[in-house]
Amino acid sequence: MFSKNPLRKRQYIGSLTGISIGILIYILLPLKQSETYLSLGPLNTGHEGLSCSSCHTDAKGNLWQQLQSNMAYTFGMRKTMTDFGTENVDNKKCLDCHNRPNDRHPTHRFLEPRFKEAVTNINATQCETCHREHNGTRVVLKTANFCMNCHYDLEVKNDPIDVPHEKLVAQKQWSTCLQCHDFHGNHIYKVATVMKDTIPLQKIQNYLQGGTDPFSSEKSHNPLSEKEWLALKQKYIPSK
Repeated sequence: MFSKNPLRKRQYIGSLTGISIGILIYILLPLKQSETYLSLGPLNTGHEGLSCSSCHTDAKGNLWQQLQSNMAYTFGMRKTMTDFGTENVDNKKCLDCHNRPNDRHPTHRFLEPRFKEAVTNINATQCETCHREHNGTRVVLKTANFCMNCHYDLEVKNDPIDVPHEKLVAQKQWSTCLQCHDFHGNHIYKVATVMKDTIPLQKIQNYLQGGTDPFSSEKSHNPLSEKEWLALKQKYIPSK
């Protein structure tokens, strides 16, 4: 079976071993039990029950078609790249579950020209700027002072709080914003009018890092569960 040259034998064994390992990887990695090993890190707070395929859905076309498309893009024969293997997790994927008609800061608003300067400081047009997945947290930003990028010239008529907003802005007390205001406006709660009654900053920081929700357990709109999301997705898949 083997030639007298020992190198040929090693070559054959090495090739057979490589093919066998490749087949095992191809079979084992797609299994649900392997998701832990494939993940870049822990899922964010609230996403613990989701599977990888909830966000990383299969890209359009087969692998050969995807390779052809991207090769065409490389050589200037195509204007855009195509997703390879799985679809890119973008705003649309996030909004499939988290779209809310009452959102105070929807990402599309920051595409307006008046926010151009603010977006250069913090790209609020993308969900992942604040909510990057696989970090085991809610918000990846280290500080809660991001309100300053848009509200540096804030003026409030008939200011209801005991320490006027004008004073807080002048003193650059931007970390106090979230002590009163839910950024996306989805929580149902009574906003404090006295500073001593606001949510302590430490509780806000813990919340952003994935801790207990200090605003309220009641929400205007709850995100879809994985089961609801899959049912909705199935509804829009055309029958063959």
